[in-house]
Amino acid sequence: MRRSVIPTIVHRLAILCYIAFALFPLFWLLKVSVTPNDLLYSEGVRMWPSRTTWDHYAFVLQHSAFPTFFKNSLIVSASTAVTVTICASLSGYALSRFKFRAKYWIVALMLLTQMFPLVMLVAPIFKMLSPLHLTNSLTGLVVVYTAFNVPFATFLMQSFFDGIPKDLEEAAMIDGATQFTAFRQIILPLTLPGIAATLGFVFTAAWSELLFALMLINGNDAATFPVGLLTFVSKFSVDFGQMMAAGVMALIPAGLFFLLIQRYLVQGLTAGAVKG
Repeated sequence: MRRSVIPTIVHRLAILCYIAFALFPLFWLLKVSVTPNDLLYSEGVRMWPSRTTWDHYAFVLQHSAFPTFFKNSLIVSASTAVTVTICASLSGYALSRFKFRAKYWIVALMLLTQMFPLVMLVAPIFKMLSPLHLTNSLTGLVVVYTAFNVPFATFLMQSFFDGIPKDLEEAAMIDGATQFTAFRQIILPLTLPGIAATLGFVFTAAWSELLFALMLINGNDAATFPVGLLTFVSKFSVDFGQMMAAGVMALIPAGLFFLLIQRYLVQGLTAGAVKG
């Protein structure tokens, strides 16, 4: 009995240590965001300040361009997530179910796009988007983010489609359904966990992307949240309190998004497939 208890205790302690390690940066983010400027350095390293304030949040909301950055990031991330998920669902289904001559070449080219460093592609992409007037534009960011996220999302969705038996579609088509009807009414409901995972991955990737947003956007009108954080860094100082307050508020959309899709993330892939 004792031998079976000790591994369980060690296992749970390891999980608690991992959770604490993962959540501590978020705790420190919150702690700095409510610490007055005069206590940031005078109190040294403390787990919680002796006095708290909400002035950093008030300044970020009322006297900075953070609401604009927040709105822009929300538009870009949501548009990218929806567009990528639709494209990845269709292309992933095609790669999973159909055989055609150029299939393996297409897969190879999609893999090839994931092998180049993003820094190397900034200049060519900027030169391509400039004649189309897509620089300094939210539309341009959506186009770039979609192009870079579709290949991975396609492979992700393909893996979910591969796990669904083809017999379900064949049974539906025997009953008179078309290929598209079987896909829409039978396959898509079973891939809700995959769709939720793809939405979550793409949304967070677009929400936190900095490189292209920094290089393709000039000015605050079309800047996104990661670029907006740099406005709290001046030549001679860094407003850590305001930056951390903006960071805390930027976590809210991602948290709410995953809260909405969590029930699909934990569902079994074929849950309901054998319901009568």
